[in-house]
Amino acid sequence: MVQTDKPVLRVLGLLALVAITVAILAGGFIILQTMQGSKILMTLFAVVWGLGSVALLFFVMNSVAQTMPRKIRSVAVAVVFAGPAVALLFWALVLPTLRTLFLSFFDATGKKFIFIDNYRFAFSDPIMLEAFKNNLLWMVFGTSTCVILGIMISVLVDKSKFEKFIKALIFMPMAISFVGAGVIWKFMYAYKGEGINITEIGLLNAIVVALGGEAQAWLLVPFWNNFFLIAIMVWLQTGYAMVIISSAIKSIPEAIMEAARVDGAEDITIFFRITIPSIMPTIITVTTTILIFSLKLFDIVRVMTGGNYGTNVIANEFYLRQFTYGNSGQASAIAIVLLVVITPVLVYNLREFRSRRTLK
Repeated sequence: MVQTDKPVLRVLGLLALVAITVAILAGGFIILQTMQGSKILMTLFAVVWGLGSVALLFFVMNSVAQTMPRKIRSVAVAVVFAGPAVALLFWALVLPTLRTLFLSFFDATGKKFIFIDNYRFAFSDPIMLEAFKNNLLWMVFGTSTCVILGIMISVLVDKSKFEKFIKALIFMPMAISFVGAGVIWKFMYAYKGEGINITEIGLLNAIVVALGGEAQAWLLVPFWNNFFLIAIMVWLQTGYAMVIISSAIKSIPEAIMEAARVDGAEDITIFFRITIPSIMPTIITVTTTILIFSLKLFDIVRVMTGGNYGTNVIANEFYLRQFTYGNSGQASAIAIVLLVVITPVLVYNLREFRSRRTLK
């Protein structure tokens, strides 16, 4: 009789715990409604109550999962801890993507079905073609420059006694937001204009004038202004590439390097025959990461030129179509195109990561 009472008491205890949890959650909402007059007190209560309620909720759900039969217990526990995260990802990523795909087949108002007209616009409109061309420049020149500089700096300062200082200096721009970097470099490229008797405040123009040249409106020069903007991304992302690649280089066994030197291999031969092949998986990871960033780049272009003067990119055109022109259909089509372009890079990156884990 005692043995049969234990499961019953456990179930009753769990039910009571669930009831208490529901009461705490509901009571918290009620208390928050009565605290509208004191914002500080309401914020403090919301933090304490929110964190406590989540912890209690997980504890109760885990307790319920642990009482289930052994065959489904492991699945139930996994659902308890991973389920909320999966649900949030589905709500925040999958549903918006499906809604965007749905809207891409409708007109600006989202009411009239126009099938693939928005995609026809995305691949034929001159403004979009210019954006694709500029994104290609960012992908090729921006990504390759960041990776090459990251490798060169990692190798050249590896044995220097100022290694930490140099790497910290190069990595420092990573602490700056892209918008902040755009504002900083806007002053670097500043141009006073012709016929205005004011000293050049732009660093680049100040240097040019000091050397006897003429100041230029760098951000207004077609085609080349894209490279002046790409330089900002290189300034920001080279530190990231350097840190990751440097750690990969340091993980190469020193015995391999010493053996190569004993065999008469020069530093250049060691670099191309040993160092590069050994860190190739890391180089691929860094390259694909920066490549994805260059595809969805928005902040720098938006702050510096607003996409004018031939510097427009896909993400900025999406912003203009959605929030300036109010055309949700075309904006949704652009977003889907950008997603389709980025997806193969993500898949390739994941495959490389899995293959590296398999080899280990």
